[in-house]
Amino acid sequence: MLKTSMPLGFVRILMALALFGSVYWQISDRVAHNLFRPTEYFTFFTITSSLLAGVALTVAGLRALRNQPETKFLTLFRLTMAASMVIVGVIYNALLADAPLDERDLGYEWPELPNQILHTWMPIFIFLEWLIVRTAVPLKLKSVFWVLVYPFSWLAFAIVRGLVTNWYPYWFLNPNDEGGIPQMIQWILTIAVFFVVLAVVLMPAQKALAKIGK
Repeated sequence: MLKTSMPLGFVRILMALALFGSVYWQISDRVAHNLFRPTEYFTFFTITSSLLAGVALTVAGLRALRNQPETKFLTLFRLTMAASMVIVGVIYNALLADAPLDERDLGYEWPELPNQILHTWMPIFIFLEWLIVRTAVPLKLKSVFWVLVYPFSWLAFAIVRGLVTNWYPYWFLNPNDEGGIPQMIQWILTIAVFFVVLAVVLMPAQKALAKIGK
């Protein structure tokens, strides 16, 4: 398994730049078409997760370049972002890739490359990076509760914001959708369970691969 090293540091920095660059690309394109709504754009789980994952990769990359071991907080941060980005990839490709556009965006086409980077390629790369890079700080199963702080905080914010503004970042969070509140609760519980299972599985999976690599 990969250990902290300069090549690893450069790879992490490049991954972070891919995330930041893709977000910038999307923003600049929407600004050019006079369609950028920042209070909505930065509410999407994909965007907040991509930016936070970019921060985690930047910090981890700089520590690798300096040959500094990870702190426990950074390890938890990386695990949180790995789980979050996998959720981004799975939910987008399973539920949202063919979702209808907002009526205000009719006729507009998202730039394809940054969209693919954020929703497909980076979730895969971040997932693999977590699995194959041995962490210096072992995590216990109870650590999964800290991993859930971010997604559940985002969920609470998105729902409360939606109740105030009547705008929801995803259709399955909208209680006014065809399925109503029961559908919203069902999807929230399904994704929450998926997130918990994913976070729990990622920890022993990395340990197992680390043993194989010894």
